[in-house]
Amino acid sequence: MAQSVYHLMLERPEFGVAQLADATGFTEASVRAALDDLADLMLVRVSREDPNRLRAVSPEVGLADLMRRHEADLAARQAKVAAARAAVTRLVAERADAFNPGSANGERLVGLDAIQHRLESLGHAATKECVGVHPGAAQRAEDLAEGRLLDAEALSRGVAFRTLYQDSVRNDPATINHAHWLMDRGGEVRTAPIVPQRLVIVDRTHALVPLDPADTRKGALYVTEPGIVAALVDLFEQAWATAVPLGATRTRDPDTGLSDTERELLSLLSSGMTDEAAGHRLGLSLRTIRRMMASIMERLAATSRFEAGLKAAKRGWL
Repeated sequence: MAQSVYHLMLERPEFGVAQLADATGFTEASVRAALDDLADLMLVRVSREDPNRLRAVSPEVGLADLMRRHEADLAARQAKVAAARAAVTRLVAERADAFNPGSANGERLVGLDAIQHRLESLGHAATKECVGVHPGAAQRAEDLAEGRLLDAEALSRGVAFRTLYQDSVRNDPATINHAHWLMDRGGEVRTAPIVPQRLVIVDRTHALVPLDPADTRKGALYVTEPGIVAALVDLFEQAWATAVPLGATRTRDPDTGLSDTERELLSLLSSGMTDEAAGHRLGLSLRTIRRMMASIMERLAATSRFEAGLKAAKRGWL
């Protein structure tokens, strides 16, 4: 309906609601609803000649404006995710020392076997939902295969799975195969350039987070305290909202030509991060980071990182 109304408005810009209704055969109420949808897509605007009438804008202009609005919304959400991540990391760090093996609200898990045992217990007890964040470029194929039996059993009981990876896993066959295995069984998988710390949340009441996000080998913290679990759930939901479904193709900014990952890389490097640190944050190898920067410098016609920074800032890329 909205498409028919839009095409007619492009052909007959002088038509009002009543005439659009007559020409399309829709009711006036339906036409007004279609105009609301078109306004949300920024394809119609108030006429400067008659403020009581709407005019159609070209698809190219409307799409560019819509992309800019979405980019601004995405940037705001990503900033919120970063702030929430920092707050949750501080909260978990402050409370980690308070948890003892016999604590009613959680416990420290030292060693991979202890963590795996807890994951298995949570998987068997799950009734509604299991969400997870997995930073880094990839997971080992054997680790992914080991978890499938438990995941399959939970999925068969109707437990909803949502998994968040970094964009870099799109180049890892083992992780992609596992992601498609999940999606084939009703799970959802999304990716983002930067994701929060590694975590698993079951039924919004139990969570596992690393004791040290920088070194997950130090162990994990099993949390059931409602305040901390709620903060972790909120962090996950914010990150999930900014991520892209695995099957979707990431688009480049129509104004800058930058991908989300390239924009994040520029932001990280401009903040003073080294190539190595930025690569760790984005889940990319040092070689990939340097290749991306070389591509950006070429587009900016810059002969040095310093010149590239100046030109990127001047163009509003930072």
